[in-house]
Amino acid sequence: MDPRLRIIAPGSTLGVFGGGQLGRMFTHAAQRLGYRVVVFTDELDSPAGQVAQETIHGDYLDPKAVRQFAERVDVITLEFENIALEAVSRAAEVTLVRPGVHVLAVAQHRLHEKRTLEGAGFPVTPFHEIRTIDDIPRAASVLGWPLVLKTVNWGYDGKGQRRVANATEAKVAIELLGPEPLIAEKWISFIAEVSVIVARTASGVTAVYPMFTNSHSDHILDVTTCPAEPALLDVAAKAEAIALSVADSLQLEGVLCVEFFVCSGGEIMINEIAPRTHNSGHLTIEACRTSQFEQQVRAICNLPLGDTSLIQPAAMANLLGDVWADGSPHFEKAMQSHATYLHLYGKSSARQGRKMGHLTNLSSSASTAAQDVIAIREAIRCSEGKLF
Repeated sequence: MDPRLRIIAPGSTLGVFGGGQLGRMFTHAAQRLGYRVVVFTDELDSPAGQVAQETIHGDYLDPKAVRQFAERVDVITLEFENIALEAVSRAAEVTLVRPGVHVLAVAQHRLHEKRTLEGAGFPVTPFHEIRTIDDIPRAASVLGWPLVLKTVNWGYDGKGQRRVANATEAKVAIELLGPEPLIAEKWISFIAEVSVIVARTASGVTAVYPMFTNSHSDHILDVTTCPAEPALLDVAAKAEAIALSVADSLQLEGVLCVEFFVCSGGEIMINEIAPRTHNSGHLTIEACRTSQFEQQVRAICNLPLGDTSLIQPAAMANLLGDVWADGSPHFEKAMQSHATYLHLYGKSSARQGRKMGHLTNLSSSASTAAQDVIAIREAIRCSEGKLF
């Protein structure tokens, strides 16, 4: 048998590149199944490091530290995609890394990502490479105004991008975002932003979650709901099928999130992909039979994948540092509702825009769950008033 197809059984040791909240929730899921977890991070007090059995602190470009980490685990997964490719390559010389360099290289580089997906026949947002200001007229003639200029590397939560409406604004944006090559993308007038999380094992077995509907604030995910509203049911079937095909096309081993824009008329196009668990999938912890984090464990260990079906309609609301603006939040108000679940990430200091935790609410419908979770978040923020 191909050694890559072996099952990594509970009791083994799993490694995580990255110490953030996604690694923390992965660690909880792995430990519940009986695994040990070792985290590699350059943070001294990371959310994942607080709960893992062991943390190795080091620079991702330190070959000795990365090798020490890889030698201690049976398989490594990624907590976020902005991990140096050199680190993943070095670790893969010692142990399994899932997903591997080939997937990470696509997801890390916006231009490579778009070209790879388009070349495989998937619908993507129209784009154009920008190397100098002289490329702007051609991009504008193809994409139209306004357009979005983005860095090709290290972008997330709206970082590394600017919307521009004319050549003058584009010149300013290039000066701010450069000097590396940029990507220009068509400004999409969408009716919804949605995401689909898919898992795939080394044996090629796949599983897909129901489509999530997302709303953002200042480019950061604010609220996610599931299931899709009736008007988006046809879109959901298409998006889920595309996500499964993307996973197969990339030969994914692990978990992948595919984010889409939905245009009027039901057309969908891929905005971006993330080869990891995703903020929009946090509601799966309570709302689905298998959480995205347990599914990540199952996928990288080549275990049978779990049931992704929805138990109950749900909504998730992020708790950003802004909730702490007037002092310590009143978390007891969230606990007045038996259908609401509080998750905090163990971060010691709150600041505007920083993801500190999230709330999930279960209800009779996704819209009701969303209304409730938003009201609960506001009650937590307020110093007075009774929620129920």
